[in-house]
Amino acid sequence: MTLAWRHLLRALYLETSSLRIPKTCSFLNLCASWTPVSKLSLHTKPSMPPCDILPERYQSLTYSRALEIHKQHLSPMVTAYFQKPLLLYQGHMEWLFDSEGNRYLDFFSGIVTVSVGHCHPKVNMVAQKQLNRLWHTSSVFFHPPMHEYAEKLSALLPEPLKVIFLVNSGSEANDLAMLMARAHSNNTDIISFRGAYHGCSPYILGLTNVGTFKMELPSGMGCQSTMCPDVFHGPWGGSHCRDSPVQTIRKCSCAPDCCQAKEQYIEQFQDTLNTSVAKSIAGFFAEPIQGVNGVVQYPKGFLKEAFKLVRERGGVCIADEVQTGFGRLGSHFWGFQTHDVLPDIVTMAKGIGNGFPMAAVVTTPEIAKSLAKRLLHFNTFGGNPVACAIGSVVLEVIKEENLQENSQEVGTYMLLKLAKLRDEFDIVGDVRGKGLMIGIEMVQDKMSRQPLPREEINQIHEDCKDMGLLVGRGGIFSQTFRLVPPMCVTKPEVDFAVEVFRSALIQHIERKAKQKF
Repeated sequence: MTLAWRHLLRALYLETSSLRIPKTCSFLNLCASWTPVSKLSLHTKPSMPPCDILPERYQSLTYSRALEIHKQHLSPMVTAYFQKPLLLYQGHMEWLFDSEGNRYLDFFSGIVTVSVGHCHPKVNMVAQKQLNRLWHTSSVFFHPPMHEYAEKLSALLPEPLKVIFLVNSGSEANDLAMLMARAHSNNTDIISFRGAYHGCSPYILGLTNVGTFKMELPSGMGCQSTMCPDVFHGPWGGSHCRDSPVQTIRKCSCAPDCCQAKEQYIEQFQDTLNTSVAKSIAGFFAEPIQGVNGVVQYPKGFLKEAFKLVRERGGVCIADEVQTGFGRLGSHFWGFQTHDVLPDIVTMAKGIGNGFPMAAVVTTPEIAKSLAKRLLHFNTFGGNPVACAIGSVVLEVIKEENLQENSQEVGTYMLLKLAKLRDEFDIVGDVRGKGLMIGIEMVQDKMSRQPLPREEINQIHEDCKDMGLLVGRGGIFSQTFRLVPPMCVTKPEVDFAVEVFRSALIQHIERKAKQKF
């Protein structure tokens, strides 16, 4: 169902919701309990907007059996959210259903991965058609889906970014990009920001600078970190510095069109070049907006000057678009375009396949040839027929359903509503982002900007889940809620999400008040 039809169905429901209509239609039955958010009182648990499917009846593993298998046979790493991890079994567009029949509005998208919606009908149809035709033949053979996809993707990137390497994950894409940079430059040192996340594979781990992902073993040879130009937590920056409808409440002396903080952070970047790396470097990795670190944005114009400094040292510039690409930021299809820069290499994954394992590295013919002289790069599953068919239809859906435009409109709407919560609650320190990539940073108070204790954030997170809203977490101290829904999300669903978050904050304040007495 297209986004336009889904908007129409909701509008029709709202027009008829006051009438006495028998609950004979499954859609009306699902919608019957919904009430407009504007009519809710402060302490009323928000009612969910409608969902236009009935989920299948769950008939698989019991929860206890799934938990037992997980403990015995799956990774011992504690990564699951919530005290009682959710057992999810079905998804539809922006909705998820668990084994107990509960429905959730998904505002995390499988870690910023479901771009056009869970089980989008057109994506499902194309995937099934390709499964019936050809599952796999490695790239030593030609097959139409790979070549069709390469042509479509390259058309969305500016010259000279026209050579595509298809791989399977964001970590793998960044691994390959690092190798390309070193092969092309004949240098070793690569710079990334503190707070950056570029993957967890052993090779790329040196560029990931979030402490929880670091190892107590040797890794990351030739990788150097530099200060993250964070205008909320850094020493400089304030109310005119970032490309967002919502600015930090920190005051600064910058003019709207001239960011002084940028110049001070560039001095720090220059200091890294002068002290921590060789005279000639291999490259510089940057996410257009930091994802895992809590949707951190840089001062306007910073990346443009940083790219210039890197190229003066012989390095190449790599844009990690794993979370920011494919229209999520609204104003542009690629995050690097929001900074008015042209990278030498672009990596992408996650939303590229709407959840299907797929990734890509796009570079220039010159850099691709440098790699080819040094290495026969081969990937068994890169360019898989099913992956490429899905990748193509994802691009079609983004265009047909105007999802980039929806990201801009609905994302701006959500940012402005969340900014009102920031003004209302002292523990909401910052609201930031662009399009449908939004962070809400929780603090003890706005003056100190110290992170809210983890146990308190955990409880707010649980409360949101219990009211039917799933959001992500990020930041060095896991202090930032990440709101990155599928790009098909609507304004009524944003209203629900904001009201849920507001209710969770009220519950938090009430708990704190009770603890004092």
